[in-house]
Amino acid sequence: MRMKTHLDPARKIPVCDEVDVLVCGGGPAGFCAAIAAARGGAKVLLLEQTNCLGGIAGAGGHNHLCLYTAWSSGERVVAGVPFEMMDRVVKMGYGAWDHEPKKAHGGSVDFELEGLKLALEQMAAEAGVKLLYHTLFADAIVEGGRCVGAAIQNKTGRQAVLARQVIDATGDADVAASACAPFELGRPGDGACQPATLMFTIGGVDWKRVCEFRKGDYRLQHVWEAAQKAGDMEPFQNQIMGWWWTPTRPDQVGVNFTHIFGTDCTNAESITRATIEGRRQAFHMIPVLRKYIPGMEDCCLLSTAALLGTRESRRIVGEHVLNEREIVACKSWDDSICYGSFFIDIHNCTGPGMDEESWRPEKGFKYQIPYRSIVPKKVDNLLVAGRCISVTHVALGSTRVMPQCGALGEAAGAAAALSLQARCTPRELDVRKLQEHLRSAGAICDEQSLKAAN
Repeated sequence: MRMKTHLDPARKIPVCDEVDVLVCGGGPAGFCAAIAAARGGAKVLLLEQTNCLGGIAGAGGHNHLCLYTAWSSGERVVAGVPFEMMDRVVKMGYGAWDHEPKKAHGGSVDFELEGLKLALEQMAAEAGVKLLYHTLFADAIVEGGRCVGAAIQNKTGRQAVLARQVIDATGDADVAASACAPFELGRPGDGACQPATLMFTIGGVDWKRVCEFRKGDYRLQHVWEAAQKAGDMEPFQNQIMGWWWTPTRPDQVGVNFTHIFGTDCTNAESITRATIEGRRQAFHMIPVLRKYIPGMEDCCLLSTAALLGTRESRRIVGEHVLNEREIVACKSWDDSICYGSFFIDIHNCTGPGMDEESWRPEKGFKYQIPYRSIVPKKVDNLLVAGRCISVTHVALGSTRVMPQCGALGEAAGAAAALSLQARCTPRELDVRKLQEHLRSAGAICDEQSLKAAN
C-alpha cells in the first residue's frame, strides 16, 4: 500500500543558538566529546533527548561500565575523560571500582544511576558545556557539503542551532544519515541487528547468597534451562548477560537479561514495541528469580529503564571501515585515537544466547581504533563518535562498549576544537596534533601514551 504524504510548507524557524561545537546525544560518547571540546576552548551545546546525561548508563539503567583495561589484565587502555567521569562517581560515594577480587583493578565500575547523573552534570557545568534536555535532533543543516548545524524539536517548538562543527553521538548516526552521509544498517545479507534490551532494577536481594549460589556458573545457564523445562520461563534468553550492584546499595541489582528480537532502533514503532516487550519480560522474570535463585526469594521489580538498550543500528561508512580481522590481529594505526579491548560480543539476532561469530581473546588483548573511522565520507565538519562509528557488523561487537565510546567521544571533541583553531575541516586535521593534544590531556591514544599510563 502506498503511503500517504503531507506537504510541509517551507517556513522560517528561529535560530536559538550559535555555537562552535554542537554535540547531539548525551551518552558516554557525547558527554566526553562535549567536555573535550569545551576544555579545548570551544563554545559547546549538548543536546539530549532524555532528562539526564549518561545515555544507556543513565536513562538506560545500565549501571556497569567495562573495559578500562586490556582483556583480563590490569593494563590501563582507557583514561582521560571516560575514566575521570567514573572516578568522580566513585569518589562521590556512588560507585566502586572492581569490587570483585577476580577482576583487575580499575577495569570496570559499578555505580548508582542517580549518582552518575549528578556527577556528569557537575562536570558539564565546570567545563562550561551548555545542556539542552528533552530535545530531539530533527534534521541536519547542510550547506555546500558541510554540516553547519541542526534543526531541533522540543517543547519550545522547531528551532535551529548553527554550529561550526557538529558531532553525531546519537548512537544511531541520526545526524550523519540526515546529512546524507553513507551508512550501513545491520549485518550483511539480511540486515538483522543484534537484539535490544530493556534494563531493569530489582530490590530486596540478599546479594551474598546470590554470589555464593552463582559460583561456577556466573550466567546461571542451568537455572534458565531448568525454569524453561518446567514451563516457568519463556525461551527468550538462556544466560544472564550481566547483573551489577554497588556496596552502597547491596540489596539492589541492575539486570541485563531481556532480549527483544527483530528491533529496528531507527524506527519509532519498532522501538515502542520493543520497550513494551522488554517491560513484559522484566515482569515475567520476577517469579522465576524468586523461585530459582537463593537470595532472591523476596525480590521485587523497582524500575524498568526509560531508554531502550540498543546494541546495533546504523554504522557510518567512514574514511576507514574497521573490521574484525584487524581487531583480532591487534592492528596498529598511524592515526590511532584510542584503544579497544572488549571481546567480540555479538548477541544472537534471532534467538537466545550469543552468535557463533562472537570471539573471546587471550589475556592482554587490545587494539587501536583509527581516526578515519570517526570521519564520515561525503560530509565535512561532521564527526561521529560512539556505537555508530565506521566498523563492520562483527567488529561492532567489540567497539560498542561504553568506555570505548567515551574515548572515541573525547577524541572527536578534541578534534573538533583543534579543527576550529587550525581553520580546517576535521578531515584535513593533522592527526599528529590531535594525538599530541590527547596525550597532554591524559588520554590513551597510541603506544606512547599507553606506555606512559602503565
